[in-house]
Amino acid sequence: MATNKCLHLLRGRFRDQLRFCRHLTTQGPLFPGAQTTWTSDLTFVTASTYTPIPVYRVMDRKGAVIDATHEPPLPDTTLLKMYTDMRLLNTMDKILYESQRQGRISFYMTNFGEEAMHIGSAAALTAADVVYGQYREAGVLMWRGFTLQEFVDQCYGNRDDKGKGKQMPIHYGSKELNFVTISSPLGTQMPQAVGAAYALKGSGRVVICYYGDGAASEGDAHAAFNFAATLECPVILFCRNNGYAISTPVREQYRGDGIAARGPAYGVHTLRADGNDVLAMYNATKLAREYCVKEQKPVVIEAMGYRVGHHSTSDDSTAYRSQEEVDQWTSSDNPTVKFKTYLTNKGLWNEEKEKEFIKKARQDVMTAFVAGEKKPKPEWTECFEDVYKYMPEHIKQQMNQMKSHVEKYKEHYPVDEFA
Repeated sequence: MATNKCLHLLRGRFRDQLRFCRHLTTQGPLFPGAQTTWTSDLTFVTASTYTPIPVYRVMDRKGAVIDATHEPPLPDTTLLKMYTDMRLLNTMDKILYESQRQGRISFYMTNFGEEAMHIGSAAALTAADVVYGQYREAGVLMWRGFTLQEFVDQCYGNRDDKGKGKQMPIHYGSKELNFVTISSPLGTQMPQAVGAAYALKGSGRVVICYYGDGAASEGDAHAAFNFAATLECPVILFCRNNGYAISTPVREQYRGDGIAARGPAYGVHTLRADGNDVLAMYNATKLAREYCVKEQKPVVIEAMGYRVGHHSTSDDSTAYRSQEEVDQWTSSDNPTVKFKTYLTNKGLWNEEKEKEFIKKARQDVMTAFVAGEKKPKPEWTECFEDVYKYMPEHIKQQMNQMKSHVEKYKEHYPVDEFA
């Protein structure tokens, strides 16, 4: 009896082993590290093995809609706000860039060529969604209601600057608008954004994290991709691939199919869209947000564009690219001009409206600029405050020592310029 039972168990184990072997032969390998198939061909897998990820677009380079079924049914008021915000951003950039060249502010970065990335993506989000920017997303803040005066005050670091003068110019932030304050180090915002998205799981809100092709070369980017995938976080990892990092062409940064290819490699749903097409940016971000909310998982968006301006006022882009190249992109695929043509063809815009708006936009920026320049700096003791909830004794001692020093030698310090 016992012998028969043992034989029965042995036959059962044999059948299980046989079934397992047949599964390995017909169904593919069962290694836990990857879901894949067997092959008898010993060949390298290279970048050319795969078809490059296509670039989604709604409009052609002339501003004409290619497929009417992809034209988003946005109200005319929304379309006009999208365009006027893009134009206002251009106007503000021109004035503040020139003010830096005149020595009136210390630093600035323009957004020329990337306006559609900002406005199109911002329009597809809700006000409750959290934004982690890099440093070239002023249009996102403008869409959400950050005023011209707030932009100027931050660049001057005056008493009304939300950061109290403790940040470089263009390092914006707004708690009210759910825009996390920008920091200079590249890529640090990426794992932070994933962590914030993990905390917001199930809330109906998403996090969008903007970064450039240069930041995607940082180690933090790979950590963010992996954390977002494995922890299943509702975050949109939005890459502005503008062709150049601070001064490094993408051909010197990476091989393979851009940044979008990293999404599937990490197991993340991915979209690649035309960053010069504001409607494509809107559709891509809208789809990504819907997926994040429904599935509670991440999405990678690669917005393909071109940085028309210098990286910053500390950069001369002619050192690594030709002026002819810049002129070609400006004339052939300008996101603002393209959208202007689209609105004109719909009967929503014309040259008379354009002239009136540009005139008013310049007046509004100059009004904010003059007011911001006249405001005093924050009280200089701010440099000792807001770091700790309760100021430690050694910091108090340093502040008091500085107060005594300034009072003793106040003729050498511009104390009248501070609040």
